[in-house]
Amino acid sequence: MEKRTNSPYPKIDRPVLAAIGVLLIVSTILFAWSDRRHDWRYYQYSFRQQVSAKYGAEKATAVPSGVQQIWVPDLRRADRCVTCHQGVYWNGFEAAEEPYRSHPSGILKNHPLDRFGCTSCHGGQGYAVDADEAHGPVEHWEEPVLSSTLGEAYTIADDKWALIQVNCNTCHRYDRETPGADFINAAKKIVREKGCRACHVINGRGGTIGPDLTYVGDKAAEQYDYSRLSGQRTTFAWHVAHFKDPRALVAETVMPNFHLTTKEAQSLAMLAMSWRKAPVPADYRPGTPRTDARTPEEIAEEDRMKTGPGAWFVKTGCFVCHSIQALGVKSPAQIGPDLSTAVEDVQSRFGRTVDDFLAAPTGTMSVVLSRQIILTPEEKKVAVAKLREAFQEFQRQKAAGTASRETGGH
Repeated sequence: MEKRTNSPYPKIDRPVLAAIGVLLIVSTILFAWSDRRHDWRYYQYSFRQQVSAKYGAEKATAVPSGVQQIWVPDLRRADRCVTCHQGVYWNGFEAAEEPYRSHPSGILKNHPLDRFGCTSCHGGQGYAVDADEAHGPVEHWEEPVLSSTLGEAYTIADDKWALIQVNCNTCHRYDRETPGADFINAAKKIVREKGCRACHVINGRGGTIGPDLTYVGDKAAEQYDYSRLSGQRTTFAWHVAHFKDPRALVAETVMPNFHLTTKEAQSLAMLAMSWRKAPVPADYRPGTPRTDARTPEEIAEEDRMKTGPGAWFVKTGCFVCHSIQALGVKSPAQIGPDLSTAVEDVQSRFGRTVDDFLAAPTGTMSVVLSRQIILTPEEKKVAVAKLREAFQEFQRQKAAGTASRETGGH
């Protein structure tokens, strides 16, 4: 008989091949079984039944089947959310439970899915096709869906859905106000009113006393020190606690306590987490400046002060934190006391002359004058002369009854 194999073990060839065949068959069955258990199959079946009940069986045939995916190359996102959330574009399901509910049409009009996807706004793991993995929190995926469930877990004040505004500000970071983003809008207002730029660079502009916050949202959760934090140990919780009481988390900080409410601290935490690098093409926001531009009124006011009697305080940057009302200088933030009465105020608070204090400052001013406003000995003499000039003008205005109420109490 003709020899058909070169195998040294011809008696076991067939059993081995048979075992391999059985293994392939079993593996195929197990794969098919596990694939049938994916959440999306049930949701698609259920949604098709709901469409059939509402609009008829013929209309239900228009419901797509199988895994659906939206690929947005500009944002480098592949989202399979519509595999389960099939009611997104359907009318009549506005009051349905998730994942069958229609998406608010006004938002989709300006943010079509084929251009923005789903996860760029909502967060979540776009590749997943099961609810737990898609929504999170899930291990090794740091972008859970910013839902009301997460808002509940983070005890967000007033609006449990507010966390989604973190992603809204990725595109809208340079807007002064964004419709529907009340928490972010409030936080931006606080940044302006409290003068955060006096110490921090934000969007490329600001002081150098504190860390640059332009892309603080990219800082990894592992980089935060949670040793002084009670309760949840998350980036969001750290920011909220830090904004409410900076020294409670960072003992050596010179950041003042602004006595913010919980809602204000949460708003600022969302804003800080939104400041991250993101692949947002320019044509997504045509005509929007790529900077935190000042208003024409703010520019005009600063130009006016630069040519007035308090111009020295404006040019050196002192006005960022301090007003000098007696010389017509008003700080946009007014973090520190009015310098119109500094000659008298320093003596009463520190028991030192203003000359001596500027020569050897303490507290926050020691940091400011060593990191941000660095004056030579000659410039410090000019500063003393200007402060005495401001105090004399304040006294003259007070005698004439024209001193500002803001400085009149010093």
